[in-house]
Amino acid sequence: MRALSFPKTKKSKALVVAGVITVATAGGAYAYWSSLGTGTGAASTGTSSAFVVTTDTASGGPLTPGGPTQTVAFHVQNANSGVQRLTSVAVTVAASGGAAWTAVPGCSAADYTVGTPTFTAGDIASGSSTDGTVTITMKNLSTNQDACKNVSVPLYFSAS
Repeated sequence: MRALSFPKTKKSKALVVAGVITVATAGGAYAYWSSLGTGTGAASTGTSSAFVVTTDTASGGPLTPGGPTQTVAFHVQNANSGVQRLTSVAVTVAASGGAAWTAVPGCSAADYTVGTPTFTAGDIASGSSTDGTVTITMKNLSTNQDACKNVSVPLYFSAS
């Protein structure tokens, strides 16, 4: 059997040593530590904003006992910075804030019938609106309704 021979020059010895070091450290390049970590953070949410309801001028003939119906177009706008869901619109003959209408003695909400509002329920994007209509008629009561002549009948809209 023949014995291994190693180079005898300094340059050759240096190349062999460099090759051994390269091979020995190449496997170490793939080693790493693993670990776990945790932390916390926070985000804030906003709140809802009231819908803004506007109306157009009523259309149809003047209200009279048992007479024509008027239709009022309305618009529900989302003034919030995010989407809000519209599920209902209620309309009543009432003063501002939904208080009983007492401005005209002898004429009240009991003299009128407000129909069911028609509108499309659902999500309304920020700054957008949805439209609807509602009807109002004057009842033909068995009592004198002269106090309701030439009256502007207030409608109160509540959208949610």
